[in-house]
Amino acid sequence: MGKKEFIPEKVPVRKRESGERAGDFDEVVLGYCVEEARREAARCLGCKKRPCVAGCPVRIDIPGFALAIAGGDIEGAVARIKEENLLPGVCGRVCPQEKQCEQLCILGRKGDPLDIGKLERFAADWEAEAGSLEVPKPAGESGLSVAVVGSGPAGLTAAGELVKMGHAVTVFEALHVAGGVLTYGIPEFRLPQWVVDSEVSLLERMGVEMVLDFVVGRTATLDDLRKGHDAVFIGIGAGLPSFMGIPGENLNGVYSANEFLTRSNLMRARSFPEYDTPVKRTGKTVVVGGGNVAMDSARTALRMGADEVHIVYRRSRVEMPARVEEVDHGEEEGIIFHMLTNPVEVLGTDGRCVGMTCQRMELGEPDESGRRRPVPVEGDYFNVDADVMVMAIGTRANPLLTSTAEGLKLNRWGYIEALSDTGETSLPGVYAGGDIVTGTATVIEAMGTGKTAAAAINVYLNSGVSAL
Repeated sequence: MGKKEFIPEKVPVRKRESGERAGDFDEVVLGYCVEEARREAARCLGCKKRPCVAGCPVRIDIPGFALAIAGGDIEGAVARIKEENLLPGVCGRVCPQEKQCEQLCILGRKGDPLDIGKLERFAADWEAEAGSLEVPKPAGESGLSVAVVGSGPAGLTAAGELVKMGHAVTVFEALHVAGGVLTYGIPEFRLPQWVVDSEVSLLERMGVEMVLDFVVGRTATLDDLRKGHDAVFIGIGAGLPSFMGIPGENLNGVYSANEFLTRSNLMRARSFPEYDTPVKRTGKTVVVGGGNVAMDSARTALRMGADEVHIVYRRSRVEMPARVEEVDHGEEEGIIFHMLTNPVEVLGTDGRCVGMTCQRMELGEPDESGRRRPVPVEGDYFNVDADVMVMAIGTRANPLLTSTAEGLKLNRWGYIEALSDTGETSLPGVYAGGDIVTGTATVIEAMGTGKTAAAAINVYLNSGVSAL
């Protein structure tokens, strides 16, 4: 058998024109057709050492599913993916593959890495369109039950793994729709709600019970759940907004990104007046931050009718943590970027935001994140007009559950202390994962912690433990 041909360039992925897409919430990237997917998948070298798999937090058999697509066995590719990941439609759209699996792809040494994310999305969408969503069969019934708190990526992954192992799983979600941050935090032009609904529905058909409008810490305590289940997994995320602590942040027109995106995505403020959820839509919007949430907020504001949308970020474009693809899409759509700029005061008239005073920054030495630290330029201040300000500078641990959980050990920032290799907490039979443990991270990283914890919970349950 001869050596496989090296194809340096990836097959381009179709996307909608910027002028068209900036006016609606339909998906931006259109994905591959069958022929395009097969051509891209055929670029995979099928490496024996499979470095890409080591870069995937949930350890998907990437060469296996790629070569299955290349050979026309799309159904087989889907099956390969779902051995390790029950949320492929989500991951194929929002995972930062360029910093994980694709970064380790051998093809990337001399050309473009394999477009793993777009191939995963293709396989998931092909299955959904074919209507052949196969339901993985549980490994018998253990007679043991697990409560999962939170239906975000960590909770959904843990639930799916545990029900496959034969345990009865109930997911408790505080909101009226399942999906956690996938539903309230990511706009539909990046992640359509039908994708989340479809993959949640699969878990339900596998036997996972979803209990909505149930706030653990208010509706019931963690101790209540422990009494009724053999183990508990906590995956509540880190949904408490962060602010800068500067003057004027309480003015009308200043939103946290959490509120802004939740109002638009979950409460449908983007469709006002069909949905009666108020949010200021017009004028000049300024989003503070440089991550994916900042980009989501800015592009949402544009689609909701803002006259201008600006991103203000205290570092340079090179240091922006947002995915390059999302930054490029935002720039194509007309988002205006102000780098090395930091707000120091929100300006107001009659209680309403009218602008902000900013200070110019310069980059100093790298900080603990590896990025160069922004340093203020003394005396260099200027004003920026703004009718709406969105603070997208990160989130913190919400104490709603943890403040009512006696004996649950937290770190100094309020996150749950859990062992990284098992998710075990200080309470017997209670495990945790996702952002409530790690702080703000990616969807796939949260999924990885949910998968790790599920395996540890299974060991715990099979060790002869009875109800807590």
